[in-house]
Amino acid sequence: MHLVVQIPAYNEAETIGGVIQEIPRRIPGIDQVTVLVVDDGSRDGTGEVARAAGADVVIRHRRNRGLAAAFQTGMDAALRLGADLIVNLDADGQYDPADIPALIAPILRGEADLVVGDRQVMRLTHFPWPKRALSALGSAIVRWASGMEVPDAPSGFRAYTREAALRLVVLTDFSYTVEHLIQAGKRRLAVAHVPVRARPTPRPSRLHHGVWDFIKRQGATLVRVYASYEPLKAFFYLSLPFWLIGLALFARLAWFFVTEGFALRGHVQSLIVATLSIILAFLIFLFGLLADRIGDNRRLLEEIMHRLRELETRL
Repeated sequence: MHLVVQIPAYNEAETIGGVIQEIPRRIPGIDQVTVLVVDDGSRDGTGEVARAAGADVVIRHRRNRGLAAAFQTGMDAALRLGADLIVNLDADGQYDPADIPALIAPILRGEADLVVGDRQVMRLTHFPWPKRALSALGSAIVRWASGMEVPDAPSGFRAYTREAALRLVVLTDFSYTVEHLIQAGKRRLAVAHVPVRARPTPRPSRLHHGVWDFIKRQGATLVRVYASYEPLKAFFYLSLPFWLIGLALFARLAWFFVTEGFALRGHVQSLIVATLSIILAFLIFLFGLLADRIGDNRRLLEEIMHRLRELETRL
């Protein structure tokens, strides 16, 4: 059993060496551990520090392409290296590499395709309360969207089987955490979670610029991915306010029609608004039907892509 621990990194020379040295090289049930670092265009010598600390493979992007791209580069490289399991680990030291055996245990027992490390965010005193509250709210929304019980959806400390890594892809340019969970839920992959330790980091996150930026970008990712996999539901929710407005106005007009002697004088504006609302709601719902049919083609393309990726890793 070959485990690849991949570490996407951008300007993490200060911490990545310690993270690599903490990774256990002997794990029960694992024959080989390979440490793979993706240097996402760092300017502080992150790649050189990683090599000196014992990284087996270092891949460098010529320019900074963002966490999502670095993560996908690492996953593709891990598959080419023949990984049976892939663990994603942050380079800033937030996660304790000593938790890797516990993280991969559900996979080794045959219980999961994807395991998420649960930081138990509400207990983390070094997290400010707005961050804890947002994390809990985001996790609840992802649980609803994916149909899976995952208490810490934003956690990047994860373990993947080879099959899960082949089936899940990153299509956004922000982060992979939410996208992968929704994809896993819609593709009926077995997802588990285990408690892990989370340590204070020496600097704020580089993934976003403050709370509102995080909400905006993570929310956009969530809506986009959910709409891709549940277009009919997404367009129905979008059309629902117009259905309600139109039906409510028609009900009001029906009341006046009966109580005022079958006359609609003075209510023409309401009739126009009600009619336009119903028409708009119907058109939005039709777009949902069309998107749902397109979704069938997307599922076929995903299956083709999965088989192509599998063949590519064997060459």
